[in-house]
Amino acid sequence: MSLPKIDMSIFPELQIKENIKFNVNGLKEWGETLVSDPAKALRWFWKGKELGTEMRLGDLYEDKTGLYKHREWRGFKDTFYYFNAIWLYNYGCAVKAILTSEDPIATLKGVFRYRWLGQDYLTVMHWFDRGLEGARGDALKASGWAYNGMVLETVRQFCRLCAADANLHGGKRNKYWYNTFAHDETVAGAIFYPWRDQGFDAVSLQMVPYFVGVHVNSQVVLNYIDAMQSIGLPGDPCPMCQAESGIFVLDDVPDYSPLCIVTNEACDDSVGTSITTDWFYDRPMFAMPQPMQFDDPLVQEHCANEIQMAWDFIEDQVGVPYSEESFVKYIKLQNILQEHEREKWEVAAKTSSYPLTGTAQALFRIYYSQSGWRKHWADNDERIMKIVKRCVEKKTDTFPLCRHRALAWSCAPLFYSHWCAWAYNTWGIVAVINMDSLMFDVVIRTDTHEHLMEDFALWNEWAPMRRMAVGGYKHIFECWENYERFNCDMVMMYDQLQCKGMTGIHGMFEDEFRNRNIPAIWMPHSLPDRRIVNRAEIRSIINDYMTTVMGEDPIDPSLLEFDDTQGW
Repeated sequence: MSLPKIDMSIFPELQIKENIKFNVNGLKEWGETLVSDPAKALRWFWKGKELGTEMRLGDLYEDKTGLYKHREWRGFKDTFYYFNAIWLYNYGCAVKAILTSEDPIATLKGVFRYRWLGQDYLTVMHWFDRGLEGARGDALKASGWAYNGMVLETVRQFCRLCAADANLHGGKRNKYWYNTFAHDETVAGAIFYPWRDQGFDAVSLQMVPYFVGVHVNSQVVLNYIDAMQSIGLPGDPCPMCQAESGIFVLDDVPDYSPLCIVTNEACDDSVGTSITTDWFYDRPMFAMPQPMQFDDPLVQEHCANEIQMAWDFIEDQVGVPYSEESFVKYIKLQNILQEHEREKWEVAAKTSSYPLTGTAQALFRIYYSQSGWRKHWADNDERIMKIVKRCVEKKTDTFPLCRHRALAWSCAPLFYSHWCAWAYNTWGIVAVINMDSLMFDVVIRTDTHEHLMEDFALWNEWAPMRRMAVGGYKHIFECWENYERFNCDMVMMYDQLQCKGMTGIHGMFEDEFRNRNIPAIWMPHSLPDRRIVNRAEIRSIINDYMTTVMGEDPIDPSLLEFDDTQGW
């Protein structure tokens, strides 16, 4: 089998001479300031230039790429912390995790076999640069730990994929192949807790190849969308489902499991993805539907029965029985994370001391709640909680440029999750909470099996996008109560252009925004497909709203317009 050709156009040309010129000019400026104003020069060195007045972040960018000409100087302490405790530390964690994984050689082979592995994750630190831009002090530290959790979970997943992959082992199915469960990324990892302590593990079919990958590198996923359309799918269905199915079309899915669990979450397009999965993956598959109108008690019973049927299917396929002890053990650990999340929400809602950036908060929350409890999630959550409590005790203003507290609602643009950092640095808009962060908000009772299943069924129904986006219009309209709950003064309304359900109630939202006198910026996007609405268009829409409707001037004018068409 021939290896996929790597598209080298995604790697921007290194403008070494321009970089040297830029760095020399920067040192020259600092040297001149040292002579004319030694106190200011020393302050710049120790604390960094003040954002919005002295620091022009846009001047750091390479044209067309959005990459840095050199590191953002955050002051001595924060720059030293970023380089050592985030940049080097995360590369070190990734290398260590790979070397101590089940089969490091297989992972190395996977880099050359699968384009999503070779082209996405070797450049992962640019993901940090974008999401943490402008962060200082405790905001930098807490957000850095959130990103570290995502790195560790991503490495765990692709290492297990490669270790179990028959494609990388000459077609042979090893012990990892027989002990790994494949599932849709929208089938929560908690479903597999009953087998976690019995030698089995679970890895999503699409989480690493698609969902995390598009946040890191927005270019690779376009191949999968085009591949699905090349075999006859029209271009108007949800691009998320197109991308998930296109992975199969381009033979970029590892052969790593004897079975597969799929679901209809979040919408009918996901049913189409399940059909494609069944067609291409060609192995025993169980479709676990999730009801849309979950308020009916009879629906809860139905959902619990579907979960039990999925467990019966797994038992039949692997010959190992369901373990209530293992299930309860991990549910209790998961509950701790959920209780911590509620504490964080209280801090975010009632203080200016919440230290997670909008991107770090949303991705950490969605990723860990969807993939299921792991030790690295718990360890990093504890680190974040310590920072949160310290910020509250010291009354630290973690985002001092804040002018507006925004509620980010509906389904976000996956190719531009780091718009939050740009909006804060440019306009002082802080994305306090994201809609999908509020999913899975259930502390599950474990006192009886009946309570366990009742709560777990509800928890399963409150998956990302299911509860609010397609759980009935009254749930998507929880926007208003969360707007007040988190003390927001603005809504960033995501407008997924190819989501037929959300398009149907666009006018209702417009009416409510006017009736309630709520400033709302509509952000059109196409989930992972940056070609429909690109990042520059999104920035332009926000810029126009802030200048014409809000009548404000930017904090950092250098960020208003720049070309990142070739950026990841």
